[in-house]
Amino acid sequence: MTKHVLVTGGAGYIGSHACKALRDAGYVPVTYDSFVTGWRDAVKFGPLEEGDLMDRDRLDAVFARWEPVAVMHFAALSLVGESMRNPGHYWRHNVLSSLTLIEAACAANCLNFVFSSTCATYGDQDGVVLNEETPQYPINAYGGSKRAIEDMLRDFGASHGLNSVIFRYFNVAGADPEAEVGEFHQPETHLIPLMLDAIDGRRPALTVFGSDYPTADGTCIRDYVHVCDLVDAHVLGLQWLEAGKGSNVFCLGSGKGFSVREVIAQSRAVTNRDVPIVEGARRPGDAAVLVSGSSKAERDLGWAPKRSDLTTMIGDAWRWHQSGHYER
Repeated sequence: MTKHVLVTGGAGYIGSHACKALRDAGYVPVTYDSFVTGWRDAVKFGPLEEGDLMDRDRLDAVFARWEPVAVMHFAALSLVGESMRNPGHYWRHNVLSSLTLIEAACAANCLNFVFSSTCATYGDQDGVVLNEETPQYPINAYGGSKRAIEDMLRDFGASHGLNSVIFRYFNVAGADPEAEVGEFHQPETHLIPLMLDAIDGRRPALTVFGSDYPTADGTCIRDYVHVCDLVDAHVLGLQWLEAGKGSNVFCLGSGKGFSVREVIAQSRAVTNRDVPIVEGARRPGDAAVLVSGSSKAERDLGWAPKRSDLTTMIGDAWRWHQSGHYER
Protein backbone atom coordinates (compact mmCIF):
# COMPACT_ATOMS: atom_id res chain seq x y z
CA MET A 1 0.00 0.00 0.00
CA THR A 2 1.29 3.45 -0.91
CA LYS A 3 1.82 5.61 2.14
CA HIS A 4 1.62 9.33 1.46
CA VAL A 5 3.01 11.80 4.00
CA LEU A 6 2.06 15.47 3.77
CA VAL A 7 5.25 17.51 4.27
CA THR A 8 4.61 21.19 4.93
CA GLY A 9 7.59 23.32 4.01
CA GLY A 10 8.88 20.47 1.87
CA ALA A 11 10.55 22.97 -0.47
CA GLY A 12 12.72 24.36 2.32
CA TYR A 13 16.09 23.32 3.71
CA ILE A 14 15.05 20.72 6.28
CA GLY A 15 11.78 19.81 4.55
CA SER A 16 13.45 18.88 1.27
CA HIS A 17 15.91 16.60 3.06
CA ALA A 18 12.98 15.05 4.93
CA CYS A 19 11.27 14.33 1.62
CA LYS A 20 14.34 12.44 0.40
CA ALA A 21 14.55 10.48 3.66
CA LEU A 22 10.85 9.61 3.45
CA ARG A 23 11.19 8.44 -0.14
CA ASP A 24 14.18 6.30 0.80
CA ALA A 25 12.16 4.80 3.67
CA GLY A 26 9.35 3.74 1.32
CA TYR A 27 6.91 6.63 1.75
CA VAL A 28 5.68 9.10 -0.87
CA PRO A 29 6.27 12.64 0.39
CA VAL A 30 3.71 15.18 -0.78
CA THR A 31 5.20 18.66 -0.48
CA TYR A 32 2.82 21.43 0.56
CA ASP A 33 4.52 24.81 0.20
CA SER A 34 3.65 28.43 -0.56
CA PHE A 35 7.18 29.24 -1.85
CA VAL A 36 7.48 32.34 0.30
CA THR A 37 10.91 31.04 1.34
CA GLY A 38 11.01 27.59 -0.30
CA TRP A 39 12.37 26.63 -3.72
CA ARG A 40 10.66 24.75 -6.53
CA ASP A 41 13.98 23.20 -7.52
CA ALA A 42 14.12 21.51 -4.10
CA VAL A 43 10.95 19.48 -4.74
CA LYS A 44 12.48 16.34 -6.24
CA PHE A 45 11.25 13.32 -4.32
CA GLY A 46 7.47 13.33 -4.62
CA PRO A 47 4.46 15.32 -5.80
CA LEU A 48 3.94 19.01 -5.12
CA GLU A 49 0.84 20.79 -3.88
CA GLU A 50 1.25 24.56 -3.84
CA GLY A 51 -0.82 26.39 -1.27
CA ASP A 52 -1.01 28.53 1.84
CA LEU A 53 -1.51 26.86 5.20
CA MET A 54 -4.15 29.46 6.04
CA ASP A 55 -6.27 28.22 3.12
CA ARG A 56 -8.50 25.60 4.74
CA ASP A 57 -10.34 24.74 1.53
CA ARG A 58 -7.04 24.07 -0.23
CA LEU A 59 -5.84 21.90 2.65
CA ASP A 60 -9.08 19.93 2.69
CA ALA A 61 -8.71 19.23 -1.02
CA VAL A 62 -5.12 18.06 -0.59
CA PHE A 63 -6.03 15.75 2.30
CA ALA A 64 -8.90 14.32 0.25
CA ARG A 65 -6.72 13.75 -2.82
CA TRP A 66 -3.77 12.04 -1.14
CA GLU A 67 -5.25 10.58 2.06
CA PRO A 68 -1.89 10.89 3.88
CA VAL A 69 -1.03 8.57 6.76
CA ALA A 70 0.68 11.45 8.56
CA VAL A 71 1.68 15.09 8.51
CA MET A 72 5.28 16.22 8.88
CA HIS A 73 5.14 19.92 9.71
CA PHE A 74 8.22 22.05 8.96
CA ALA A 75 6.66 25.20 7.48
CA ALA A 76 7.37 28.21 9.71
CA LEU A 77 9.01 31.58 9.96
CA SER A 78 12.19 31.01 11.96
CA LEU A 79 14.32 34.16 12.31
CA VAL A 80 14.67 35.08 15.98
CA GLY A 81 15.65 38.70 15.35
CA GLU A 82 12.75 39.25 12.97
CA SER A 83 10.37 37.69 15.48
CA MET A 84 11.48 40.21 18.10
CA ARG A 85 10.91 43.13 15.72
CA ASN A 86 7.62 41.87 14.32
CA PRO A 87 6.03 39.41 16.77
CA GLY A 88 2.56 39.68 15.27
CA HIS A 89 3.85 38.30 11.97
CA TYR A 90 5.16 35.21 13.77
CA TRP A 91 2.10 34.61 15.89
CA ARG A 92 -0.15 34.99 12.87
CA HIS A 93 1.91 32.99 10.40
CA ASN A 94 3.21 30.20 12.63
CA VAL A 95 0.35 29.72 15.09
CA LEU A 96 -2.77 30.41 13.05
CA SER A 97 -1.50 28.48 10.04
CA SER A 98 -0.62 25.52 12.27
CA LEU A 99 -4.07 25.64 13.87
CA THR A 100 -5.66 25.51 10.41
CA LEU A 101 -3.44 22.58 9.46
CA ILE A 102 -4.18 20.66 12.66
CA GLU A 103 -7.92 21.17 12.27
CA ALA A 104 -7.77 20.02 8.65
CA ALA A 105 -5.74 16.93 9.60
CA CYS A 106 -8.21 15.98 12.32
CA ALA A 107 -11.17 16.51 9.99
CA ALA A 108 -9.52 14.17 7.48
CA ASN A 109 -8.84 11.60 10.21
CA CYS A 110 -5.09 11.96 9.61
CA LEU A 111 -4.11 11.56 13.25
CA ASN A 112 -0.32 11.08 13.14
CA PHE A 113 1.57 14.38 13.30
CA VAL A 114 5.35 14.94 13.41
CA PHE A 115 6.23 18.49 14.41
CA SER A 116 9.50 20.32 13.91
CA SER A 117 9.76 22.47 17.04
CA THR A 118 12.81 24.22 18.51
CA CYS A 119 14.94 24.50 21.61
CA ALA A 120 14.08 28.22 21.47
CA THR A 121 11.00 27.21 23.50
CA TYR A 122 13.38 26.94 26.48
CA GLY A 123 14.51 30.55 26.28
CA ASP A 124 17.87 31.72 27.60
CA GLN A 125 19.02 28.94 29.94
CA ASP A 126 22.73 29.49 29.52
CA GLY A 127 25.09 26.60 30.17
CA VAL A 128 22.40 24.00 30.87
CA VAL A 129 22.19 20.82 28.80
CA LEU A 130 18.55 21.03 27.78
CA ASN A 131 16.34 17.96 27.76
CA GLU A 132 12.66 17.09 27.54
CA GLU A 133 12.07 17.89 31.22
CA THR A 134 13.67 21.36 31.17
CA PRO A 135 11.06 24.08 31.85
CA GLN A 136 10.11 26.15 28.81
CA TYR A 137 10.45 29.93 29.05
CA PRO A 138 10.55 31.32 25.49
CA ILE A 139 11.89 34.87 25.26
CA ASN A 140 10.90 35.76 21.68
CA ALA A 141 7.93 35.31 19.38
CA TYR A 142 9.62 32.53 17.41
CA GLY A 143 10.09 30.35 20.48
CA GLY A 144 6.73 31.42 21.86
CA SER A 145 4.91 30.52 18.67
CA LYS A 146 6.47 27.07 18.56
CA ARG A 147 5.60 26.50 22.21
CA ALA A 148 2.00 27.46 21.42
CA ILE A 149 1.85 24.89 18.62
CA GLU A 150 3.15 22.23 20.99
CA ASP A 151 0.30 23.15 23.35
CA MET A 152 -2.21 22.92 20.52
CA LEU A 153 -1.01 19.44 19.62
CA ARG A 154 -1.48 18.37 23.23
CA ASP A 155 -5.00 19.78 23.33
CA PHE A 156 -6.04 18.19 20.03
CA GLY A 157 -4.58 14.93 21.30
CA ALA A 158 -6.97 15.07 24.23
CA SER A 159 -10.01 16.15 22.21
CA HIS A 160 -9.52 14.45 18.82
CA GLY A 161 -7.07 11.60 19.41
CA LEU A 162 -4.30 13.36 17.48
CA ASN A 163 -0.97 11.60 18.11
CA SER A 164 2.13 13.74 17.80
CA VAL A 165 5.89 13.45 18.03
CA ILE A 166 7.60 16.78 18.72
CA PHE A 167 11.30 17.37 18.04
CA ARG A 168 13.23 20.21 19.68
CA TYR A 169 16.69 21.14 18.41
CA PHE A 170 19.03 24.06 17.80
CA ASN A 171 21.32 24.54 14.81
CA VAL A 172 20.95 22.37 11.72
CA ALA A 173 23.95 22.10 9.43
CA GLY A 174 25.34 20.18 6.48
CA ALA A 175 23.63 19.02 3.31
CA ASP A 176 22.64 15.91 1.43
CA PRO A 177 25.92 13.98 0.85
CA GLU A 178 24.87 13.48 -2.79
CA ALA A 179 24.28 17.25 -3.12
CA GLU A 180 20.78 16.80 -4.56
CA VAL A 181 19.45 19.35 -2.07
CA GLY A 182 21.11 21.67 0.41
CA GLU A 183 20.94 24.88 2.42
CA PHE A 184 20.11 27.99 0.41
CA HIS A 185 18.47 30.81 2.35
CA GLN A 186 17.94 34.36 1.15
CA PRO A 187 18.95 36.14 3.28
CA GLU A 188 21.36 33.72 4.93
CA THR A 189 21.74 33.88 8.71
CA HIS A 190 23.41 30.57 9.66
CA LEU A 191 27.08 30.37 10.64
CA ILE A 192 28.36 27.60 8.35
CA PRO A 193 26.92 28.86 5.04
CA LEU A 194 27.94 32.42 5.95
CA MET A 195 31.45 31.15 6.64
CA LEU A 196 31.57 29.26 3.33
CA ASP A 197 30.33 32.37 1.53
CA ALA A 198 33.26 34.31 3.05
CA ILE A 199 35.73 31.60 2.04
CA ASP A 200 34.33 31.61 -1.49
CA GLY A 201 34.40 35.40 -1.85
CA ARG A 202 30.61 35.76 -1.98
CA ARG A 203 30.79 38.10 1.03
CA PRO A 204 33.75 40.17 2.27
CA ALA A 205 34.13 38.45 5.65
CA LEU A 206 32.47 36.47 8.40
CA THR A 207 31.53 38.56 11.43
CA VAL A 208 32.28 36.93 14.78
CA PHE A 209 29.79 38.44 17.21
CA GLY A 210 31.58 38.62 20.54
CA SER A 211 34.96 37.22 21.60
CA ASP A 212 34.73 37.84 25.36
CA TYR A 213 32.28 35.13 26.42
CA PRO A 214 33.17 32.91 29.40
CA THR A 215 34.17 30.00 27.16
CA ALA A 216 37.56 28.48 26.39
CA ASP A 217 38.16 30.66 23.33
CA GLY A 218 35.80 33.55 24.13
CA THR A 219 33.20 32.75 21.46
CA CYS A 220 29.70 31.34 21.80
CA ILE A 221 29.15 27.60 21.91
CA ARG A 222 26.23 26.15 19.99
CA ASP A 223 24.79 22.72 19.28
CA TYR A 224 24.85 21.44 15.69
CA VAL A 225 23.01 18.49 14.17
CA HIS A 226 23.51 17.29 10.60
CA VAL A 227 20.36 17.80 8.57
CA CYS A 228 20.39 14.15 7.43
CA ASP A 229 20.60 12.92 11.02
CA LEU A 230 17.79 15.28 11.93
CA VAL A 231 15.41 14.07 9.23
CA ASP A 232 16.27 10.46 10.03
CA ALA A 233 14.92 11.17 13.52
CA HIS A 234 11.73 12.55 11.98
CA VAL A 235 11.22 9.33 10.00
CA LEU A 236 11.77 7.34 13.20
CA GLY A 237 9.20 9.58 14.89
CA LEU A 238 6.71 8.80 12.15
CA GLN A 239 7.34 5.08 12.56
CA TRP A 240 6.92 5.48 16.32
CA LEU A 241 3.44 6.88 15.72
CA GLU A 242 2.56 4.23 13.14
CA ALA A 243 3.47 1.58 15.71
CA GLY A 244 0.84 3.06 18.03
CA LYS A 245 3.28 4.20 20.70
CA GLY A 246 1.51 7.54 21.27
CA SER A 247 2.54 11.15 21.60
CA ASN A 248 6.03 12.07 22.76
CA VAL A 249 8.68 14.82 22.79
CA PHE A 250 12.34 14.36 21.90
CA CYS A 251 15.34 16.69 21.98
CA LEU A 252 18.01 16.26 19.32
CA GLY A 253 21.50 17.53 20.01
CA SER A 254 25.13 16.75 20.68
CA GLY A 255 25.10 17.54 24.39
CA LYS A 256 28.30 19.59 24.12
CA GLY A 257 28.34 21.89 21.12
CA PHE A 258 31.12 23.73 19.29
CA SER A 259 32.42 27.27 19.61
CA VAL A 260 32.43 29.70 16.70
CA ARG A 261 36.22 29.53 16.55
CA GLU A 262 36.14 25.72 16.54
CA VAL A 263 33.80 25.80 13.55
CA ILE A 264 36.08 28.27 11.76
CA ALA A 265 39.19 26.20 12.49
CA GLN A 266 37.55 23.04 11.19
CA SER A 267 36.44 24.80 8.03
CA ARG A 268 40.07 25.59 7.26
CA ALA A 269 40.92 21.90 7.64
CA VAL A 270 38.05 20.84 5.38
CA THR A 271 38.33 23.47 2.63
CA ASN A 272 42.07 24.22 2.89
CA ARG A 273 41.19 27.90 2.74
CA ASP A 274 41.35 30.69 5.29
CA VAL A 275 38.21 32.37 6.55
CA PRO A 276 38.27 36.19 6.39
CA ILE A 277 36.99 37.40 9.76
CA VAL A 278 35.72 40.67 11.22
CA GLU A 279 35.41 40.92 14.99
CA GLY A 280 32.05 42.32 16.04
CA ALA A 281 30.34 43.16 19.31
CA ARG A 282 28.08 40.74 21.14
CA ARG A 283 24.53 40.59 19.88
CA PRO A 284 21.85 41.38 22.47
CA GLY A 285 20.39 38.24 23.98
CA ASP A 286 23.09 35.83 22.82
CA ALA A 287 23.88 33.28 25.51
CA ALA A 288 27.38 31.89 25.96
CA VAL A 289 26.46 28.21 25.76
CA LEU A 290 23.30 26.62 24.35
CA VAL A 291 23.22 22.86 23.89
CA SER A 292 20.69 20.06 24.14
CA GLY A 293 20.99 16.35 24.79
CA SER A 294 19.50 13.46 22.85
CA SER A 295 19.73 10.52 25.24
CA LYS A 296 15.96 9.96 25.19
CA ALA A 297 15.81 9.89 21.37
CA GLU A 298 18.77 7.52 21.28
CA ARG A 299 17.22 5.24 23.90
CA ASP A 300 13.55 5.23 22.84
CA LEU A 301 13.68 5.91 19.10
CA GLY A 302 16.94 4.13 18.43
CA TRP A 303 18.27 7.33 16.86
CA ALA A 304 22.01 7.26 16.23
CA PRO A 305 23.43 10.43 14.63
CA LYS A 306 25.95 9.38 12.01
CA ARG A 307 27.05 12.63 10.38
CA SER A 308 26.89 15.23 13.19
CA ASP A 309 30.62 15.80 13.56
CA LEU A 310 32.10 19.09 12.37
CA THR A 311 34.24 17.57 9.61
CA THR A 312 31.29 15.81 7.99
CA MET A 313 28.81 18.67 8.44
CA ILE A 314 31.19 21.25 6.94
CA GLY A 315 32.36 18.85 4.22
CA ASP A 316 28.82 18.09 3.07
CA ALA A 317 27.88 21.78 3.22
CA TRP A 318 31.01 22.70 1.23
CA ARG A 319 30.25 20.10 -1.48
CA TRP A 320 26.75 21.55 -1.90
CA HIS A 321 28.00 25.13 -1.60
CA GLN A 322 30.38 24.80 -4.54
CA SER A 323 27.69 23.87 -7.05
CA GLY A 324 24.28 23.90 -5.39
CA HIS A 325 21.75 26.67 -5.64
CA TYR A 326 18.10 27.15 -6.51
CA GLU A 327 16.33 29.48 -8.92
CA ARG A 328 12.96 31.09 -8.33
